[in-house]
Amino acid sequence: MSVAAGEKLPRLEVDVTARMVIMGASSSRDWQPQHHDHHWAVNRAGTRDIFLNTPNQAGWIERYITDWTGPRGRLGKLRFRMRRSICAGDRLTFDGVVRTVTTDAAGTEWADVDLTLSIGDEAATQCAVRVAVPRSPEDNPWARAGDEWTPDEPGPLEIHRDRS
Repeated sequence: MSVAAGEKLPRLEVDVTARMVIMGASSSRDWQPQHHDHHWAVNRAGTRDIFLNTPNQAGWIERYITDWTGPRGRLGKLRFRMRRSICAGDRLTFDGVVRTVTTDAAGTEWADVDLTLSIGDEAATQCAVRVAVPRSPEDNPWARAGDEWTPDEPGPLEIHRDRS
């Protein structure tokens, strides 16, 4: 897979359904009512509807990245900041851009990717991902372990925050 800094990932748009919100919460054993009870979410939590929990968002982010890299792409680091609730009935848009591409001493090619999950024109979640991408059809980042697996190099990721 050939990756370059500045490369934009294909956009993904997903209609958030109540089923998606509830299934994500139940699969992560999150029984908080704001993730399954519309009345409670609106009247007690003050949100528009039930909303995605943290593990559910992480799963969607991982899916978006591995749809781009293919099955041999391997996440090394994932950080995100949820800025607003993503509710049932929203249309969620994923956009990403490769910030940097580096190769470590073991030959692993790393792409640092900035992602934005948006509802309409408003950023709902901002994310920074470090993913090992296969350099060729024969390369498999999943085969690396020990000293060959260094997701923290060359340093920590920073989430670039919009101050507007």
